[in-house]
Amino acid sequence: MTKQKINGISGEELVELTKAALEDVKAQDIQVIDVREKHSLTDYMIIATGTSNRQISAMLEKVREAVKAKGVQPLGEEGKGDSDWVLLDLNDVIVHMMTAAARQFYDLERLWLGAEQSRSADGKHHSPEHAHEYADKLKGRE
Repeated sequence: MTKQKINGISGEELVELTKAALEDVKAQDIQVIDVREKHSLTDYMIIATGTSNRQISAMLEKVREAVKAKGVQPLGEEGKGDSDWVLLDLNDVIVHMMTAAARQFYDLERLWLGAEQSRSADGKHHSPEHAHEYADKLKGRE
């Protein structure tokens, strides 16, 4: 289900705008999940990892500024402050910004398994064939 453009911006354009804002503040492992065929509340979910709560706050602020500059008013935010997981609801796009530990624990990618997924840049550490490498990295055994 594709929703209409909001203030002249489509869901796909909102995804690209959000990804660019996240990349601008060095968010890691940005993944876009197309949930149009699986969910009626939103079209896309974006999941990105921040290295600290401070970076996650910067990611939230950067995305919020970028979308507001295009006339899109976020519908809501959850988990601000010192949270390991911040959510920004942009209607057609829901953005999850998490620490690596929270992302691994909640494993949203597995939850939405089967939905079309695309990953930016170096997102290999969540793929099954690289899971052991990521686990070793977390344990300090690089």
